[in-house]
This record gives sequence, structure tokens and C-alpha cells, in this order.
Amino acid sequence: MKYFVTGATGFIGKRLVKTLLARRGAVVYFLLRPESEGKVAALLDYWQTTKARAVPVYGDLTTKKLGVSADDVKKLKGQVDHVYHLAAVYDLKADEASQVQVNIEGTRNAVEFAKAIDAGHLHHVSSIAAAGLYEGVFREDMFDEADGLEHPYFMTKHESEKIVRKESKVPWTVYRPALVVGDSTTGEMDKIDGPYYFFKLIQRMRQILPPWMPSVGLEGGRINIVPVDFVVAALDHISHSKAELNKKCFHLVDPEGYRVGDVLDIFSKAAHAPKMNLFINAALLGFIPKSVKKGMMALAPVRRVRNAVMKDLGLPDDMFTFINFPTRYDCRDTTAALKGSGIECPKLPSYAWRLWDYWERHLDPALFIDRSLRGTVGGKVVLVTGGSSGIGLAAAIKFAQAGATTIICARDEAKLAEAKKEILEAAGKDAKVVVYSADIADEASCKAFVEQLTADHGGVDYLINNAGRSIRRAIEASYERFHDFERTMQLNYFGSLRITMGLLPGMVAKKRGHIVNISSISVLVNAPRFSAYVASKAALDAWTRCASSEYADQGITFTTVNMPLVRTPMTAPTKIYDNMPLLSTDEASDLIVQACVDKPVRVATRLGIFGEILHAVAPTVTQIVMNTTFRMFPDSAAAKGDKSAKPTLSPEAIAMAQMMRGIHF
Repeated sequence: MKYFVTGATGFIGKRLVKTLLARRGAVVYFLLRPESEGKVAALLDYWQTTKARAVPVYGDLTTKKLGVSADDVKKLKGQVDHVYHLAAVYDLKADEASQVQVNIEGTRNAVEFAKAIDAGHLHHVSSIAAAGLYEGVFREDMFDEADGLEHPYFMTKHESEKIVRKESKVPWTVYRPALVVGDSTTGEMDKIDGPYYFFKLIQRMRQILPPWMPSVGLEGGRINIVPVDFVVAALDHISHSKAELNKKCFHLVDPEGYRVGDVLDIFSKAAHAPKMNLFINAALLGFIPKSVKKGMMALAPVRRVRNAVMKDLGLPDDMFTFINFPTRYDCRDTTAALKGSGIECPKLPSYAWRLWDYWERHLDPALFIDRSLRGTVGGKVVLVTGGSSGIGLAAAIKFAQAGATTIICARDEAKLAEAKKEILEAAGKDAKVVVYSADIADEASCKAFVEQLTADHGGVDYLINNAGRSIRRAIEASYERFHDFERTMQLNYFGSLRITMGLLPGMVAKKRGHIVNISSISVLVNAPRFSAYVASKAALDAWTRCASSEYADQGITFTTVNMPLVRTPMTAPTKIYDNMPLLSTDEASDLIVQACVDKPVRVATRLGIFGEILHAVAPTVTQIVMNTTFRMFPDSAAAKGDKSAKPTLSPEAIAMAQMMRGIHF
């Protein structure tokens, strides 16, 4: 037999052509735009055939008679047994004009072409969308009864099917597939559509909630899903059956179908995400008057929140139109036509895991985002304050290696020179490294530094507020040391604000910029003996939360890194830390890298988050625990003013230190 196929390069079309070519002596002609000629070799390879059996016919779906030349029409006339028209726009995000041009006018051109070549039969692959939002059971012999066709996709699928029914001069058959997903045996899919729109939401739930925790889902209406291999097998079998096919319609659907909530739960199980066993009926949203919903959407904050959520999850604007889908589909004629063939729609739970696995490996939008540090800061200007040693130096090395113009500042010029040398040794002599001697705790020095940065580099793209001072000393030992609180506040809070507020105008002008403020785990756990340090960092944290809200619409983002204890020269005087599981500077700099690449609101360890939660839900118990550790671990010798003395630890303190070695921060 000889066939002509439109949409042969599409997801369903490619598989249909391969199935047709499996028939003895089959020759398939397929429509191809001239500019897509380069795809032929890959298609022949996929079909495992030659150009003698899979013949490209050049034309354009949107022009009369498919734009096929008169010579090709003459060659094909009377030679084609079956025309399969699959070419269409299957995308909820597509604009109405393109859907009308392809779905409606393209079908009219295909009908004209089938008549021009005197084809034996026209097989039009429509969609269950042709029924619109019909309430109840839509049978295979129903068409004019379709309702709720306002959405462009519903309207164009209905109108294109009407063209076949009213205008085709050759025998025709219509097939209405349900929502087509990937292959039930391999999971292979070519795009995100239908139920795939919910996969990102399910993935987020898996990331933030334990699998045993019940979660809330939408009950919604029914959604009918079929795998592509079933659609192709059923289409191939029915179109070659000896039954009367003229003016018949077949629903290629799952005979059962599922509610939206059930589908979400099935895929949640496939993703090992929390089970959705608490459902909210989305139909309740229908009780909200349209005037109220329209009024709410007129509010800018509501629109921004909605748009941000929809964009973050990759959901199309009209997605919620389909949650309360009211239609079920009868498929008695399809079931009868497939009887004895062994072809049936598999149950969704049996292959959902394959669809999820393929999506997560090949289609997840996160896979196509360059999450490398080079992809983030390459060619950008990055400033690291306190970059001459410790965490700042380790971070600066990574920025320089990633191709950023890396600027470090500190007070000691000799240390800056050594730091630059170390960075260039690690990143290569061609790395762009610039050093400035500045004291950001001093207003005049900081102002001059910002002006110089703006003049030399036009500002910065990434600011890492790393410079800081830590003091570990009990309040009872600080009665005569009020300057401890002043100097920590002067550098950790005011210094960071000076440099940030000096650079913010330039970032706003460019509508971009990311600021990373290095805070401390002590802010989350309210660690005793760190009152001066914690107070200064807590002030910076609070300022950052305010600033992030003010600049959310300016393209400026902020990340607070609640850094755990890190083994640096700053911690060296406190000998107790020798027995503690502190991070290395390289590990600490990885947290800064994460802050720049992912740009989260906060980067914190599990221990820090746990401490914050514990303080919120059981403050009295937390105070007792912290007071116990406060009395267990004394002030360091350095805090007491004796740098030569060794710390004296109680047996309980030694046991606690040893135990903490096994804690993963």
C-alpha cells in the first residue's frame, strides 16, 4: 500500500510512519517543508528505511493543496490508498492566530489535496478537544452537540473536524485521541504538555516534604490520558480494518479515565513524592462570582503573585480551565474495532513511573538551565569583601576560575598582594583579578572605594558581603567591653550596608544584581557567648529581608547565607573548636557558590533550620538546652585575655564535643 502523511515529523506522526513502513511493500510519502530538508537523513535513520520507501514531498501545510507542486500532484494522483492528516498545533500556549492557520486552514488544504490526488481514504486525527467542555458523556457519533468551545484550541479542533465532515469528497474517518503522553514502555515524550505541567509542582513537593507526609491536591474533573504507543497501534489497526470506516469517528481514549486528583496522586507515587490523600474540590472555585475574581486579578499584587507562581511552575495561563473538565468519552466503537487485536489502553499506574523517569531525565526545564558557576558569573564583575583570607579567599578563587572579573578588598595591602598571587596561581595567569585596599567599617574609606569601583568597573554584578568580625565572649565577661558590641556592629552591619547601599543605585540602573550577605548559623540557634556577633548579623539579616521586598521588582535579588562554623584564622584562638566538626573554607565557599547560582532567599544547613524551628516551637526547652551548653563550655582563654592558657573542659563538655563530630551540618 501507499500512504501520504502530514505531520510525519511530529511525535505521533513519526511513530505512525514507522508502523506503516513495517507493512510489507508499504511506501510512505510525507509532507515536508523545503527548509526542513536537512531532517530527512535523521528521519530515515529513525524509520530504518531508505528514500525509496519513505519519500519526502515538499510543500507547506498553510497553502492551498498543501503547497505541493503540480508535478508531484500529478505523480501521486490515483497512487495513494490512505492519507493521514496529523499536522496540527497541539499546544495550549499557542496564540489563536497560529492555531487557526494550522488547525483549520491546514485541514482545509489537506482535504483539497486528498481530492486532488484521488486518495482512497482520508484519516483525520482530531482530538477529544473537539467536544469542548461538554457536560456528560460525549459519544463517538456526536459532533454538533459540542459545547464550551471558547478556548482557541477547542474551537480550532472542532472547526477542523467540521471541515472534514462537510467538505471532504473522499471517504473519511475521524480519530479523537485523548491527552497523549509518552510511550508506555520507554516513557519517551517530546514536550511538556497535559499532565506534565504538574510534574514541576510534584517535584517541588518531593524536595521539601518527606514522602510519608500527606499533602493536599485538587480533586477537579476527569482527565483522559493515553500513551502514544496505544494511539499509534489503534490508529494503524482501525484504519486497515475491513469494517466500514466511512464517516465514522473513533475515540482513542482510556475507557476508565481518572479524576485530576487521582492523576496527581498516581504521578506523586511514581515520583516518590508525598501522597495526595487530602483533596480540595476545584469546583468550589466556581462559586466565586466572576466579578470578584476579575476584581482580584485587577489588583497588581495578586497578578504578580499568580504570574510568578505560574511561571515558576511552568504552567500555561489557561491551565486551570481544564482542572474542572466535565466531559467523559464513550469508546464502544473503538473497543469493538480493536477486539481480538490485543491492542488496549494500559492502566496509567502501570506506566506512570516511566513517564516520570523520562521527564526528569530529559524534559525537566531545570536540565536546560546552565547551573554552573561559569554559566552564572562568567564575564560578570564579582566583589568579595574580606577576600584576602579564609572563606572570602576560597570563594574568590572559584569566581576567578569561573571567568569572572574578581575583585577583593581588605585593609592589609600585603595580604591582598599574597591573596592575588594565590588566586592567579589557582585560576591561571589570564584570570581577571583586581584588589583594593579599603576599610568598609570606615565611612570615608568605604565611600571612596565605592566611587573607585563605579569608575573602574561600572559597579558590580555580584556583591559578596563576607568581611566580618566574630567575638566569642559571654555577656557577663563583657560588662566593661561595650566596644565589643560597637566594633562588631560597625563592620558586620554598618560596613555591609555602606558597601551595599553604595552599589545598589548602579544595580537598579542596570536592572540586575545579586547580593549575598554572609550571616551565621548562630542567628538561627541564638548561640550563647556570641551576643555581639549574633546581634550584628541579625541586624543584617533583618535589613536584607526588608531590602529584598523593596527591590523584588527591580531585578535585584538577595541571599542570606547562615554560615555554620568554619575553620579559619578567626576561629583559631578558640581551642574548643579543635574538637568540633567545622567546615573547611572550601566547603564554606561552596555555600556562597550555591547562593550565586540558585539565588535562593536563604542558604542554611539542616542543623541551623532545626535550631530555628526548635526555638520557635519550644522556646523554654531550647533555652534550657542552650544554657546547659553555655555552662558546659567556658569562655576561651583568648576571650578572658590570656592567649597562652589552654581551655579546661568538663567531662560532659568533652563527651558533647566528641558526639558532635558525628553530626552532619
